[in-house]
Amino acid sequence: MTTPSSFLPGSVALVGAGPGDPELLTLKALRLIQAADVVVHDNLVGQDIMAMIPPAVARIYVGKKASNHTLPQEEISALLLRLAREGKRVVRLKGGDPFVFGRGGEEMEVLLAAGIPVQIVPGITAALGAGAAFGFPLTHRDHAQSCVFVTGHLKDHSVNLDWPALARPGQTLVFYMGIAGLETIAAELQAHGLAGSTPAALVYKATLPEQQRWSCTLSTLVDTARQHQVKPPALVIIGSVLELASG
Repeated sequence: MTTPSSFLPGSVALVGAGPGDPELLTLKALRLIQAADVVVHDNLVGQDIMAMIPPAVARIYVGKKASNHTLPQEEISALLLRLAREGKRVVRLKGGDPFVFGRGGEEMEVLLAAGIPVQIVPGITAALGAGAAFGFPLTHRDHAQSCVFVTGHLKDHSVNLDWPALARPGQTLVFYMGIAGLETIAAELQAHGLAGSTPAALVYKATLPEQQRWSCTLSTLVDTARQHQVKPPALVIIGSVLELASG
């Protein structure tokens, strides 16, 4: 790993761009973006943040949308490796945080195994942006003593999760990439004891001007998503903390 202040040629910075609002980008992220030779960026990086990249910095798009990947993950890792070996300062710019469902861990493993210096810059993950944008906490002493971030689909595209643990009371559930598996999520949570009346919400592009939230319950989650034609990128949030939403 590189030291916190350095950005040497032939190294890679895995940088979180946050949930979209450019004012939520960290100072360190901005400094590295502006010092890079090349920025390899995702679909979820907002245009206002992309506008902060100096014109002289090369940009390579490797975005992923549902079932539509510009490059497979293995090729993205190989690209980062090649650029670093060419002596470039590489920023791998990801929406949210690189270590929260951002596959940053996989890229780090490949780079470190090849002897490439890597540094990590955290970003505000989408769940935190959603809570701030719509005024609900993720934890609260009267509602949720824990918060669980869950992937909505596994590497094999299944939704085979620890449903008994997820259905326990006193926690907030945040499903990333959960829209495609919404029917399974809602059915399994109820089958394992979570009440259908539990507050739920679908949150789209939190912190951006086009942000939206659709409030419902666990039992009406699927119908709500269909009624409003909710598409990725959207979070699925389940828990009584949603009763406190102010936005």
